[in-house]
Amino acid sequence: MGTQPIQFIDEATARSIVDEAVAFEAIERVFAGMAKGDARNFPVVREAIDYADALYGFKSGIDKSSLTLGVKAGGYWPHNADHGLTNHQSTIILFDPDTGQPTDLVSGNHLTAMRTGGACAVSIRHLARSNARTLGIVGAGHQSAFQLRAAAAQRDFERVVAWNIAPDGLDRLAAVAHELGLEFESVTRDELGQTADVIITITSCNEPLLDASQIRPGTHLACMGTDTAGKQEIDHRILTNARVFTDEPAQAATLGECQHAVAAGALTVDDITAVGGVITGDSPGRATDADITVFDGTGVGLQDLAVARRVVDLAA
Repeated sequence: MGTQPIQFIDEATARSIVDEAVAFEAIERVFAGMAKGDARNFPVVREAIDYADALYGFKSGIDKSSLTLGVKAGGYWPHNADHGLTNHQSTIILFDPDTGQPTDLVSGNHLTAMRTGGACAVSIRHLARSNARTLGIVGAGHQSAFQLRAAAAQRDFERVVAWNIAPDGLDRLAAVAHELGLEFESVTRDELGQTADVIITITSCNEPLLDASQIRPGTHLACMGTDTAGKQEIDHRILTNARVFTDEPAQAATLGECQHAVAAGALTVDDITAVGGVITGDSPGRATDADITVFDGTGVGLQDLAVARRVVDLAA
């Protein structure tokens, strides 16, 4: 059989192939596979490297239904703007599950942004009220525009309200909203909670930006920024008043938004539902229009591998 040549897919090619629809389909399918036991994530390795203030790590897993085995290596370099680069840098390697040989090397920067937006979109599709019309976004970093584009395809939103610690940073979101034909308004956090039907938090904060008193009944929150021990975007008491969903419950309890509610004894792993079960119909999702639903998007390796597999297949 011999060694097979490794296919390399660079950043430009990945950008040309993966749009919101491709990412959504890949993420929805792999979440369902996780719920059915066909796909499994391996333990995450994530460490400060004591150089350049960077975090570096590995996420990996296998999806037996698509014969996808691989690893994503990369992390967060907070000073990359000084070099004209995005802070998140990653590369995905796919392997032949029959032999262990590497088959594909895929640039992962655009894919990381798209798969994060895709996970948020999947949560909105399956958990938000059908009549949601106002989308709220907390945070205005690089990832926020991807979240907005992905979310906008899931409901007939008419308006976007947003808050950022630096209000002038909202210009990028305003431009994307107008491009999508949506009204846009910069608001306070109180105003955002009072008006938004769906709220996306996408920050790198270590303290709650929203508290329970600011969240109305019927709201769906997609918390997409907390993926490391110590990070936090919302008051853990919001979770105790909500139906809580995630990509992987065990991971959410240790490094996702749920970690703080679990540490406070207000939530257990058994209180957290894998969104894949909602997709397959094996778990209940939103029960009434008055439910507060929360999706804790911690980010799992299978998301990256699923989108990378789609890139490889479409590139062929």
